[in-house]
Amino acid sequence: MSTSPLPGLRCDIFCSVVDNFGDVGVAWRLARQLSTEYALKVRLWLDDLATLHRIWPPARDDLPVQTVMNIEVRRWQGDFAGVVPAPLVLETFGCALPERYLAAMAERRPPPLWLNLDHLSAEAWVKGCHGLPSPHPRLPLTGYFFYPGFEPGTGGLIREAGLMARRQAWQADAAQRRQFWQGLGLPEPEPGTLSVSLFSYDNPALPELSAAWAEGKHKVRCLVPEGIALEALGRWLGHPLQPGQRRCQGNLEVCALAFFDQDGYDRLLWSCDLNFVRGEDSFVRGQWAARPLAWSIYQQPEGAHWPKLEAFLDRYCQGLESSAATAYRHFSQAWNRGQGVGPAWHALHEHLPALLAHAGCWAEQQGARPDLARQLMLFCKEKL
Repeated sequence: MSTSPLPGLRCDIFCSVVDNFGDVGVAWRLARQLSTEYALKVRLWLDDLATLHRIWPPARDDLPVQTVMNIEVRRWQGDFAGVVPAPLVLETFGCALPERYLAAMAERRPPPLWLNLDHLSAEAWVKGCHGLPSPHPRLPLTGYFFYPGFEPGTGGLIREAGLMARRQAWQADAAQRRQFWQGLGLPEPEPGTLSVSLFSYDNPALPELSAAWAEGKHKVRCLVPEGIALEALGRWLGHPLQPGQRRCQGNLEVCALAFFDQDGYDRLLWSCDLNFVRGEDSFVRGQWAARPLAWSIYQQPEGAHWPKLEAFLDRYCQGLESSAATAYRHFSQAWNRGQGVGPAWHALHEHLPALLAHAGCWAEQQGARPDLARQLMLFCKEKL
């Protein structure tokens, strides 16, 4: 456990689920870390308990109030009459706090410390906005913007204590990985087979990429948790796939998997050679896996997601050999554009060894910086 600057501090975290697993994934990880490592008394308000149950099965989806891992989990519903705000309030991803709760915050003396935890971005403006105050237009309250980021002067990346050591131990232990594959009902990958995990949004490029894998010279084993991507692959194969089933098409083997909890998903990422990730939570976990990754960014109206993708590519490709960086950038763009991914894949494949080395350096570089929860606690200590 980390030394907490504010042990016993009560904290309310609000999360409205928009991007399914990304929003609740970040909120739940942060709640776990603040409770476990910093001894905060956390109350997590969620409007979608079913999604939490998917990524953390001990959390039930039929209870308005429950305690999970010493975290009080509450269904976000009603008008919040009689709810006493905590001294620390985290509003995640602009979810907008309930009006009655805001009014109760304004009545407290002193008012709670209110942090607006925003989405992760590599864009240059993030550093200048991190930590800035945001006065409420009507109430005597001030929120503070808290931006995760990849450089000093931002909030850092969410990363629990000991994560890097656990990942390194896993990747160095062939027997442990063999047991993992057996637990999934799969043999170990054959020598020369590329193991790929696929967790993505609906993407029109997936049939083209699947065909490139099937018709390519190298064997690819694609491991797909149940969801949108698995349904799309089933349509492409002409056979709907259920968890536990496997189908082969040319040099491509598709393995359908049951959905993972958060810890199990980490082990999948650590065990694969290439990971397709999406949104925010799996995006960050893919980086901590120290493996090449392909990011499906959450698409926004009027192409607002493209500057975010390009900013990440600019930052991530620093230090990467020029031809590998070009291939990685082109593949990432094609994958998110939804076309041209077949040729981009063939260009990318030859650079996978360089991308593997770079992924390890990137994880080490980011891991040397203070993590999100640590930065948040230091900010709270200063303000409280």
